[in-house]
Amino acid sequence: MSKHKIAAPDSAPSGSALSDRAPSSDSAMSRLRPPYASVLDLIGQTPVVELTKFDIGKCRLFIKLESQNPGGSIKDRIALSMIAAAEKQGKLKRGGTIVEATAGNTGLGLAQVGIPKGYSIILVVPDKMSREKIQHLRALGAEVRMTRSDVGKGHAEYYQDMAEKIAAELPGAFYANQFANPANPLAHETTTGPEIFQQLDGDVDAVVVGVGSGGTLTGLGRYFADVSPKTEMILADPVGSVLAPLIKTGKMIEAGSWTVEGIGEDFVPPNADLSLVKKAYSITDKQSMLAVRDLLSREGILAGSSSGTLLSTALRYCREQTVPKRVVTFVCDSGNKYLSKVFDDFWLAEQGLAEQEQHGDLRDLVMRTLRTGDIVSVGPDESLLNAYGRMRRSDVSQLPVLDDGKLVGIVDESDILAHVEGPYDSRWDRFKAPVRTAMTSNLHTLQASQTLDALLPVFDRNEVAIVFDGDEFIGLITRIDLINHLRRAR
Repeated sequence: MSKHKIAAPDSAPSGSALSDRAPSSDSAMSRLRPPYASVLDLIGQTPVVELTKFDIGKCRLFIKLESQNPGGSIKDRIALSMIAAAEKQGKLKRGGTIVEATAGNTGLGLAQVGIPKGYSIILVVPDKMSREKIQHLRALGAEVRMTRSDVGKGHAEYYQDMAEKIAAELPGAFYANQFANPANPLAHETTTGPEIFQQLDGDVDAVVVGVGSGGTLTGLGRYFADVSPKTEMILADPVGSVLAPLIKTGKMIEAGSWTVEGIGEDFVPPNADLSLVKKAYSITDKQSMLAVRDLLSREGILAGSSSGTLLSTALRYCREQTVPKRVVTFVCDSGNKYLSKVFDDFWLAEQGLAEQEQHGDLRDLVMRTLRTGDIVSVGPDESLLNAYGRMRRSDVSQLPVLDDGKLVGIVDESDILAHVEGPYDSRWDRFKAPVRTAMTSNLHTLQASQTLDALLPVFDRNEVAIVFDGDEFIGLITRIDLINHLRRAR
């Protein structure tokens, strides 16, 4: 603490705004420090919060906010550790390049630590990663190479194999290899574990973790085996990953697919010591997404998708206990990296992860409806520039044209392009023209009660399906909506 102390305010009268604040003034002031020399000094020493708004049976459940690291995730710890070890061992020299295969967060940590030190960063990232992570990486200055997320180890486009190949062919490159780098678990053994032990007064009955690279499990498992043998390591694993089934049955299954980012594997990483796991749980994507959204709405904690898997597991573990236990898990990263996914209702619906009533007709395919106010539309007297901007912001290719709530036309990208192309001098005037001058008003419509078979003739005419319920316009169905529906129907 600084030698310059800040005096606490006088006691506030009962019922005042000050008296209702939590935590107390003394507690809040204890978090104030003098200026840090670097943002890297903020890595670690993250807070722990007790969760009180969930059914946890006889237990107490705590969550460590690794989202408070400067890069927004627990991976900042291992990035700092791996870079420091590589420098010490002479594997990473001034002006060198760090190469890594990452689900995003390790890459963010490596860029956060490595770029200020003068290193170049090349990251190979599977294509299922969130848009926010990719944008964050590129904004930091990292070179991001996207690759397939549907292929396994041994395939030329598998992200780990691709990163290893890039590093081998690039002079002065260091392949961080979080999956086998011993500096990864060491970071958790020497920082994360001791912090938890101190924050929970040395009384920890269970730690719930996921496995991406295995560093958190192994580092914490080693630490608690030494200082607190009673502490159980509990694995939270997405359905589709091979890890939980392997622990439960001793058999390696064929990997499936899952939506949660950052945890779950199709192989056992060298850094993952599964012998440390006392019990493993398989959690569905839907359970994970609902849990992390509940964490925000109930506790006000914005966390990423893997944190939902950990929370679901922690809640199940707690409810199974017959005696009180103190359990801790993690907010692995911030939910602001998943606003376009986990916290987007339409994305959840497209993935089949939302709770939706099914009708067995075209209503099941309309993602945005006029009834709920979710549909993106344009008025006939608005400008084509407005229509274009709305399409771009909403990532759609066509807009219904509504006049006083009634459908009067459809305008799509080709309509706008046909209207605005031409001589440069008058192009701006053409963009300012009203939508009614470019829209299609001769509309072919379908009834909501019709089946999927009715869509194919519409798409064959290169049209979007316009769905009505009687005389009431409901919404649109595009080819991608149909593809999403067919993919979900199993």
